[in-house]
Amino acid sequence: MLSRSLLLLLILCGPLLMRAQYTITGRIVDSTTQEPLYRASVFCQGTTLGTSSDKDGYFQLPLRSGGYDLTISYTGYLPQVVRVSESIDLPIALVKRDNSLGEVVIKSSNEVADGWDKYGDFFKNHFIGESKLATTCEIRNPETLRFLYYKKSNRLKVLADEPLQLIHPGLGYEIRYQLDSFVYYYNTEYFLYRGYSFYTELEGEDSTRLAWKRNRSDAYAGSRLQFMHNYYDSTLEENGWVIDLLNENSEKTFTKINPYDTTFYLMLDSTEEIEIDFPRKISITYKKKSPEPGYLKSMKLPKGTPYLISYIDLKFPIVIRPNGYFYNQSDWFQQGYWVWKNVGDQLPTDYEPD
Repeated sequence: MLSRSLLLLLILCGPLLMRAQYTITGRIVDSTTQEPLYRASVFCQGTTLGTSSDKDGYFQLPLRSGGYDLTISYTGYLPQVVRVSESIDLPIALVKRDNSLGEVVIKSSNEVADGWDKYGDFFKNHFIGESKLATTCEIRNPETLRFLYYKKSNRLKVLADEPLQLIHPGLGYEIRYQLDSFVYYYNTEYFLYRGYSFYTELEGEDSTRLAWKRNRSDAYAGSRLQFMHNYYDSTLEENGWVIDLLNENSEKTFTKINPYDTTFYLMLDSTEEIEIDFPRKISITYKKKSPEPGYLKSMKLPKGTPYLISYIDLKFPIVIRPNGYFYNQSDWFQQGYWVWKNVGDQLPTDYEPD
């Protein structure tokens, strides 16, 4: 049995040991009729956290401390996205889509008729990834993808008519990914994709779940999510991270910096946020994990390359929340290792390591 003193200590410190939580509530209605929308989808982008509205349009979603992009959607209506970081009651009025032109299908002259056959593997390698773990991830509805090739600019664009359904038996997730667009520039070998995802845990036996746990831990090590967690918790150095800043009068030389110097770092105590900004490109090195052979081959790096390195340009300062969520994500441009690690290696942002 617990001693009285230990029991008292647990009672007093328990709330501090548990991560703070808050709750988002609201009601979802039709913007015109004000009628409630039953079973509207409510979820935080890039997480496993979601719910749906009841018959009266009400919903309630408890969240761990941090920031989230909350998406509210309903079939036939335009979705809404709200950034949340504290308890709030949201009146949501969804607007019906304008389907007046729905029967007119305009096919671009740039669309490739046999796009999946021609570009499917190429798209999977760059969107899902080529790591050993990513190759276990499958697209269940490739027919929703449309491939457009622009000869003049030598670029490939991929669109999706509905959310992609991904099954990832390596990490134990089903992923619904709303792809806004994927673009690859052949002349520069530069590509980008935009969209948002929602994760659902797969069912599995104890042995399978143990394998998922190991794979998730491996995917987390050296990931951008771990970097954001460690930056927020002021534990970069002990977790193996080094940040170097590009010299002002050089295009190749970097110098190590103190990432917590007030020149680059600001703690916003009242909002549980930190703000970071760098005047030039930075390199982020992770020293506790060796690069995969596939990464070295893809990036044409020598076999003896010892560490994982990513390069970051910030258009404007970004703000990091306790759970690793940061904004504005459109101001973050990355190269190197984190570009090679795509959807097939990414974890939901509510993942918590042991």
